[in-house]
Amino acid sequence: MDSSADATSGFDPAPARLTVGIVSAGRVGSALGAALERAGHVVFGVAAISDASVRRAGNRLPDSEILPVEQVALRSELLVLAVPDTELAGLARGLAGAGVVRPGTIVMHTSGANGIGVLAPLTEIGAMPLAVHPAMTFTGHDEDVARLANSCFGVTAADEVGYAIAQSLVIEMGGEPVRVSEEHRVLYHAALAHGSNHLVTVIVDAVAALRAALAGPGLLGQQLVDDQPNGLAERLLAPLASAALDNALRRGRSALTGPVARGDAEAVAAHLAALGSVEQGSAAAYRAMALRTAQRAGTAPEVIDLLEGR
Repeated sequence: MDSSADATSGFDPAPARLTVGIVSAGRVGSALGAALERAGHVVFGVAAISDASVRRAGNRLPDSEILPVEQVALRSELLVLAVPDTELAGLARGLAGAGVVRPGTIVMHTSGANGIGVLAPLTEIGAMPLAVHPAMTFTGHDEDVARLANSCFGVTAADEVGYAIAQSLVIEMGGEPVRVSEEHRVLYHAALAHGSNHLVTVIVDAVAALRAALAGPGLLGQQLVDDQPNGLAERLLAPLASAALDNALRRGRSALTGPVARGDAEAVAAHLAALGSVEQGSAAAYRAMALRTAQRAGTAPEVIDLLEGR
């Protein structure tokens, strides 16, 4: 990597144009590869095994070769390991054991839950470890690359030089780098999973309950309720859910509204009974979330007693 010296530190944190290899061409790896190419780096090769990965690499990185993992690693100045979390440790050990990662190679993984410790076998042979996690869900569609420009990336490195390189790479891709210490990577990932994955579950449960509530003949000319996505139930919920999310991010706990926050035990009991008549799992989820909402809101004791089953 060719860098100019900084007048004060002797190091220019902005990486030169890098030769980039990616393992593998999944949703995350192919999107990051496209973003790095837009920033002027050269993605020469991609390891892709499944038919879907090969197609994705061809669409997003048409100038890149499909190569075996070992060849991708051997030729990379920046090696991006975009494999599932469960495969990362084994891949790092395998690459180190095969001796295909040259000293000085920047090795960057995209796992949220892992810091740089998982790359220890490669660090020991002279690689520079980076953990760079885009805090965004990837669909495999064209909007993934565009969304990177509005995303934060959780970055962890071994030293300030590593942090400077990670920060520069993220900024080049249009994202905002956020420093996450090694010991807090799991907490960081748990928070993101709680706020995104569980949000999906809550919305899907709410849509199912709405479909049950709206079933039957509708108003003249109105779409009938069915089990297809983006229907009447989703349109009914969308403005409310979007406003609630926006208010929560802007105003925190003060955004809480509704019967739990008001201390209306009678309404909450009716909710539990109605949801239970449709699906017990949904009622149980409502009870758990309502209890946490009551604790956050400091609501009436009778609501907490009801939700705790006293």
